[in-house]
Amino acid sequence: MNELDMLLDSLPARITEAIKELENANELLEVTLDLGRFPEARFLSHNRTLAVDEVEQSDISHVVDRIGSFGDDNRAGIERTLHRISALRNRSGNIVGLTCRVGRAIFGTIKILEDLVYSGKSILLLGRPGVGKTTMLREVSRVLSTEAGKRVIIVDTSNEIAGDGDIPHSAIGKARRMQVITPRLQHSVMIEAVENHMPEVIVIDEMGTELESIAARTIAERGVQLIATAHGNNLENLILNPTLCDLVGGVQNVTLGDEEARRRRTQKTVRERKAPATFEVVVEIKDWNNVLVHEDVGAIVDEILRGLPSNPEERSIEGNGEIIRHKQYQNSNPVNLDYKVQDIQETVTLTSVLPFGISKGKVDQVAQTGGMPIRVVDSLHQSDIILTTKQFFRKMPRVLKTAEELGKAIFVLRRNTPTQIREFLANISMEKGWEDPVSKAMREAQSAAFKVHDGNEDYVILNPQISYIRRIQHQIANDHRLSSISEGNEPHRRVTISKR
Repeated sequence: MNELDMLLDSLPARITEAIKELENANELLEVTLDLGRFPEARFLSHNRTLAVDEVEQSDISHVVDRIGSFGDDNRAGIERTLHRISALRNRSGNIVGLTCRVGRAIFGTIKILEDLVYSGKSILLLGRPGVGKTTMLREVSRVLSTEAGKRVIIVDTSNEIAGDGDIPHSAIGKARRMQVITPRLQHSVMIEAVENHMPEVIVIDEMGTELESIAARTIAERGVQLIATAHGNNLENLILNPTLCDLVGGVQNVTLGDEEARRRRTQKTVRERKAPATFEVVVEIKDWNNVLVHEDVGAIVDEILRGLPSNPEERSIEGNGEIIRHKQYQNSNPVNLDYKVQDIQETVTLTSVLPFGISKGKVDQVAQTGGMPIRVVDSLHQSDIILTTKQFFRKMPRVLKTAEELGKAIFVLRRNTPTQIREFLANISMEKGWEDPVSKAMREAQSAAFKVHDGNEDYVILNPQISYIRRIQHQIANDHRLSSISEGNEPHRRVTISKR
């Protein structure tokens, strides 16, 4: 009997038969039974009301009698399976509804994060409910305990990771599991795990209290790798969560003196990170094949608190199993930079690009905004390279066939998005000796700071920049314990760095 059948056998016979008649029964995610309503089968993309009688109290009792006992969190399971049954109760404490979630062990789900998992860094996984966080934790436990040979302890509240019963599910490999009597005691079991069992890795699901945040910090300070999930869709939400923000260093309000506030050009009360981040890496899970990775979390939190955008690494898995990685560049207030193609040094030669199936205006705007040595052309014979999308390349129209015959280089984007276009143009531009405006501006500020700090100059006036880049330059000056002010009107406003 497979594990899905073990769950179906716990349901009333008429409901089980109705589910088995569905064409996609093997893709079932949940079955909901609510008193006085029709039972419902839920799938990833849709729900299906089962054409049987309404749910009666006897149906709910039938399921309850065949599963494990419910804990304080109203969850139960079926022994040696990964299924989870959650109860809805009325005010008298009687069960009036059940959510029967299908638990499946899916292997290979952490390929997209394998390098981070093996790095020894503590990793926090974020994402909406049902996106696969617990499934990834289970696979992490198996890989680190079996393939890496590490001592792994799972703190398994509600038996979510290793299944119900005294014998853990084989999907966790050689990892050991510590069960938690009640969710209120998860933090104490976390500490017990590190004190009594000498783990190299501790795996925790659904961290959600201040006590658990404190326990996690204690564990991390003892040199144990932590891999956990927490409530929240992204890093910014976590920072705003007063209960869980300590996982990434916490936030405190700091009152600046008048002189310091004027120098920073901020209000007197600012938010700053108050401690080192417990987790060195935060991963936002969009789905099993798409994640955003924030490394060096402490530094990223500092940038976010200063109002600067976070620039996570986007990772995705192609159909052929190849992992695609590229950096996202976010700017909440995009402004056209002062760098134009004609301003680029004469030593940097232009690359002629023919977009095919991609908006020429979009490519030209990205190139001009970034000051890249790119010239968008209309003719195949004028072009150095052809830029197209996977959709058009598969069809191989006459233009692309001719380009191949002429020996032209054809580059294919996975998706026709500004981010993909920007990354591609930046890569080919750097091969020509181009430097992106942000890096160039930071290098200019660093050079000026060294000149002033070493006494070679009393002050240095930098080139005009947009507000986002000026904030970075002000921070560079501050890091060197120097003074900095912005002067002039947009778009010619610039930073001057001087001694305090």
